[in-house]
Amino acid sequence: MSDYIVRGMAANNQIRVFAALTKDIVETARAHHNTSPVATAALGRLLTGGAMMGIMMKGEKDVLTLQIRADGPIGGITVTADSQGRVKGYVGNPDVLLPANSKGKLDVSGAVGAGYISVIKDLGLKEPYLGQVILQTGEIAEDLTYYFVTSEQVPSAVGLGVLMNKDNTVRTAGGFIVQLMPFAEEETIAKLEQNIGKISSVTTLLDQGHTPESLLEQVLDGFDLEITDRIPTEFYCNCSKERVEKALISIGRKDLNEMIQEGKSIELNCHFCNTNYEFTVEDLKEILQRARR
Repeated sequence: MSDYIVRGMAANNQIRVFAALTKDIVETARAHHNTSPVATAALGRLLTGGAMMGIMMKGEKDVLTLQIRADGPIGGITVTADSQGRVKGYVGNPDVLLPANSKGKLDVSGAVGAGYISVIKDLGLKEPYLGQVILQTGEIAEDLTYYFVTSEQVPSAVGLGVLMNKDNTVRTAGGFIVQLMPFAEEETIAKLEQNIGKISSVTTLLDQGHTPESLLEQVLDGFDLEITDRIPTEFYCNCSKERVEKALISIGRKDLNEMIQEGKSIELNCHFCNTNYEFTVEDLKEILQRARR
């Protein structure tokens, strides 16, 4: 089954819901970056959250960036997503290894450490929207829950999970975001809180074969759920040699000249998909000619 996100409403439009299956996205990220299991889990959770938050935006060219800056050995995480369900990301240290936490699970919190998460939305306005909150647990789902409540004043529940196989490939990944509308009634809020309290873990449900739709049925047990949208989602990086060339032109003629004088090929790496682009001395001379035009 390919990755996708569902969007819907429940309880007479008092609740807005999103759920995603992101196994292929997280496995693609793992393969690109050769991440350790705990780095895969941390990056996979933020990719899943980012994909769902991306489709909350309306504009075709809107871009969302999630940045975790913290003192843990993973060295931070960056994810960007668009409103079309495309997402990409990387971690500072893909090789981080830690013992399991007290529950015998991958220690994502220990890998992330203490710090903050920034949410940047480029909506085509003069200035991008920036929201920033201190990490509450470093487990990512709880941190995004706190962000929604604090920065956007939207009471939310976020559940994210990545389950690994013994060979360190991704077994399954996904999650949900459930949000209360301003007019939600107390009875609705209490029932929803009760439902969320009963959920053991997202990874357990996904491993049992739950789809995004049935994941939401668990969270919204007893509510009328209407799925309004199904959106394909994928790991997608828009880097290319042409884009990297433009970046080289932007560094200026002086620096390009110095590179040419050294007489060696250079290699530039895309952080998001880990693709390397090589430029020979002849390539650099051609780029310099274009920079002079």
